[in-house]
Amino acid sequence: MNPYAYVPADDPLFGLVRIELDHEAGTLRVSGDVLPPVEIRRVPHTVPESHVPIGTRDPEHLTLLVDGAEETLRPSTEFLTRRSYRVEVVSGARACRYLLAPDSLGTSRLTRDERLLGVFTSSGDGHVSADWEAAGESEGARDPYDASVGYGLAAAFGTGAEPMWQLTLNAALDLWP
Repeated sequence: MNPYAYVPADDPLFGLVRIELDHEAGTLRVSGDVLPPVEIRRVPHTVPESHVPIGTRDPEHLTLLVDGAEETLRPSTEFLTRRSYRVEVVSGARACRYLLAPDSLGTSRLTRDERLLGVFTSSGDGHVSADWEAAGESEGARDPYDASVGYGLAAAFGTGAEPMWQLTLNAALDLWP
C-alpha cells in the first residue's frame, strides 16, 4: 500500500512541511525545504491500533529517526488522564528533552526542556498545523529541528485529549453491560 501524502502544511516560519503517513505499514515521514527529515516506524508485524495514527504507543515497537540519528521515543500509555497521552523524545543529538502534551480537547503543547515552543493541532489523519511561540530572548527558539520533531509527533500520535472526568466516564461506560 502506498503511503498517504497529504497537502503540505504551510508553516509560517518553516515553509512547506510534507507529511506522509501510512497507518497500515506503520510509517511516517516528515520533510521540508529547511527541515531535517523525521521518520517514525512501527516494527513489522505489530498489530496496528486504529485510534493511533502510527498504529501503536508501545515504545518497544517504534523507532524514531531525526536527520538520520536515532532518538529515544517514549509515548505514554493512554488511560484516564491527559497526562497519559504525552509523548516524550530524549534527543542524544541535541542533548535535550522534547515533550508533546495535550492541553485541550484538540491541541498539544510542544516543549523543549520545559520551554514552550508552540501548540500543535492534528486530528490524527496526517494534517498538522503549528502555532509557534514568539522567539523571545532565548537562542534557538525557532529551530528547524524542533519543528521536525513537533510535526512528527503530532502526525504520528495526534494531538489533544478529553478532560479526565470525560475519560473516566468513558472508561466506566465501557465496563457497563
